[in-house]
Amino acid sequence: MQKGYTSERLGFNRKMVAASASVTARKNTFHSVAQVDITEPRRLIKAHFEKTGKKLSFTAYIVYCLAQVVKQHPHLNAFIRRNRLITLEDVTVSVLVEREFDGEKVPEPVSIRAAQNLTYRQISQQIRDAQKNVSKGLGEGSGMGWIRFIPKFLLKTFVRIAARNIKMAMRYGEVAVTAVGMFSREPVWFIPHGSGTVLITVGSIEQKTVFINDRHETREYLCLTGSFDHDIVDGAPAARFMNQFLETVGSGKYLQIDQET
Repeated sequence: MQKGYTSERLGFNRKMVAASASVTARKNTFHSVAQVDITEPRRLIKAHFEKTGKKLSFTAYIVYCLAQVVKQHPHLNAFIRRNRLITLEDVTVSVLVEREFDGEKVPEPVSIRAAQNLTYRQISQQIRDAQKNVSKGLGEGSGMGWIRFIPKFLLKTFVRIAARNIKMAMRYGEVAVTAVGMFSREPVWFIPHGSGTVLITVGSIEQKTVFINDRHETREYLCLTGSFDHDIVDGAPAARFMNQFLETVGSGKYLQIDQET
């Protein structure tokens, strides 16, 4: 007689993701759901590909814009440790890259260190290299291969300690980007869990017909969610940040593809 189900042991990778989500779910996080017209930056990226044959990462463009805007809002690049607010000098952005380990796909953070000083192309190359990197276990792509030796019952404790550690914050950042929904066909937003002070979650791209300059045009709109640690960021500063960030992303001003070879 058949059981009607299958049973398999949870691997370390899945337990690590579950431990992280369990800890971050307790944070006082609030979210801003938005759409931004990305027709211009997408046009520039496409033009660059047609000119050079090189495909640039749209996630890298989001990371670049985020780093430039956070640089102008340094109070967001911070975390709380022992009743003190620690503000980081460099804007290190943690980018979640989906990778496959032991037959299962799990998100792994890749740190773009001092992203405010990097070019868009440099960020794009770092993300591409991380996606192509083949490693044997979770954490090796981000220099944390040792994480697999932590006893499973201590994973939640490790996540809590790491979230308050200055060296870990400097290495992996308090700002993060995850592009989980860009391949969805319908308008999709995601409400994430995350340990950072600012987390930008990229959703799907929707085509809309709008009336601009006395005519109808088909434009592309990106679904975005901005998540903030309410222990550090209040609503008004978060709103000002999101306004500037959305304007920066939509303008395409940082691409400057015509000047690149």
